[in-house]
Amino acid sequence: MGLVIKSVSDIRKLVIGATILGTGGGGDPEEGFNVLLKAVESSGRGVEIVDVADIPSEGFVVVPYYVGSIAPGLKSRKSVKIANPISKAFEVMEKELGGRIVAVVATEMGGFNTAIALSIAVSRGLPVIDGDLVGRAAPELHQCSVHVFGYSMTPSVLVTETGDIVVVKEYSDIDDYEAIARYLSTLAGRFVAVVDTPLTRDKAEKAVIKNTISLAYKLGEEVLKASEQGVSPTERIAKLLNGWVVFEGTVERYVWRNEGGFLKGEAYIRGKGRFSGRTLRSWIMNEHIMVWIDGEPLVMPPDLFTLLKPSGIPITNAELREGMDVIAIAAPAPRIWRSDKGLELFGPKHFGFNYEYVPVEELVVRRGVV
Repeated sequence: MGLVIKSVSDIRKLVIGATILGTGGGGDPEEGFNVLLKAVESSGRGVEIVDVADIPSEGFVVVPYYVGSIAPGLKSRKSVKIANPISKAFEVMEKELGGRIVAVVATEMGGFNTAIALSIAVSRGLPVIDGDLVGRAAPELHQCSVHVFGYSMTPSVLVTETGDIVVVKEYSDIDDYEAIARYLSTLAGRFVAVVDTPLTRDKAEKAVIKNTISLAYKLGEEVLKASEQGVSPTERIAKLLNGWVVFEGTVERYVWRNEGGFLKGEAYIRGKGRFSGRTLRSWIMNEHIMVWIDGEPLVMPPDLFTLLKPSGIPITNAELREGMDVIAIAAPAPRIWRSDKGLELFGPKHFGFNYEYVPVEELVVRRGVV
């Protein structure tokens, strides 16, 4: 038996750590905490976290998550007809697959999208694989590890709380599938619930970025431990991520808009302490994607950049505000995203930036932040 997420403290640790890995996106962690806590309490059991090798060879692993903008204040455009759209999507997927679902894996790391995967699993008595398909949070369906291996995300079930139920048998390409999901999210006003990417154990063994759930738990554990001790955990968090504290300062300006089913914007941070006199800028598409210091690239996608409060509590881009004191951590992306295919889907040029990818471990030295 591996990690079991059951107590309030366990859930809090998991959600905090997943939000750190969420790089500013991944959904609302408080909502994620509440959903997972309710599922654990209702089921009377904990979430069993297992290795891919521990699941049956017969059957499928599926991926439940939400697609939509993380911009605050969004509301359903019509009355709610399906109170629990993710559960409905799961039921329809079970029918599509003939009930052969043996485990769940998170689509990405984030305070809500990781928690929702665990909540679906525990409510149905299924284990959760210790891993996800991104290794952080990402804005589009393009940034899913299965594409590197040529695996399809179909059959797919998409359900809106306003009453739409769509089964996608096949898609022309990932651009079309992203457009279908994003359109349904904007049509509903907030989000669309998705269950997709049925994987056999052999395919999951290749595609899953392993041990990210247990890593999230360790990260959250460090934050809560530091809070009890009255110290800052930021250096320890950076070490667990194999990364670095790369900036400290105050948010001077933050501009954003809700556009096409994404929160898009830029944050400008004025340095203090050893970063006094320096300025950091982050380009945001739900998550922190591209980061500059003094006008020069500091972190390029797919590498991770996340903002924390001095206490170590992560800050999502939905709650980021001008005047906040923040500490920035950067870390290398999982190796899969540094492949040629990975960079095609998740590199700077995919997001419209005319840069050749340079690993963060090189940039932090060039920019003199470590």
